[in-house]
Amino acid sequence: MARQKQRSQLTAISDINMTPLIDLTFLLLIIFMITVPLLEYGVNVNPPSMNAEPLPDENSKVINLDADGNIVFNKQSYQKDVLTEELKKLLEKNPKTIIMIRADGSRPYKEVMQVMKAVKDAGIQEVSLVTQAEDE
Repeated sequence: MARQKQRSQLTAISDINMTPLIDLTFLLLIIFMITVPLLEYGVNVNPPSMNAEPLPDENSKVINLDADGNIVFNKQSYQKDVLTEELKKLLEKNPKTIIMIRADGSRPYKEVMQVMKAVKDAGIQEVSLVTQAEDE
């Protein structure tokens, strides 16, 4: 009669279970992916004051973006695509034109960028944003 060996609970484990280690690795990866972008917004930044040189009078035109979102240029209200065409005509007459954008502080950044895109699409390279002088 052959004797059968019974496994006891005390036998050595010859392989390591990798599943918990992989789970831990992915958990740490997810935590770092979430927290690293949040660290960027936690930096305390003090922007420079907004006092600048006086606005130039020659070759400069002002585009206004009022509180209601209307784009006003040369005392007329324009849509973005019509503004681009008007600026192209202006650029043909005077290639050294400088455009200044004066936007109401309550308007979203996206709208100001759309006006800047319309100016760029017209081919004008020099664009300035007009701000109020800071109180001392």
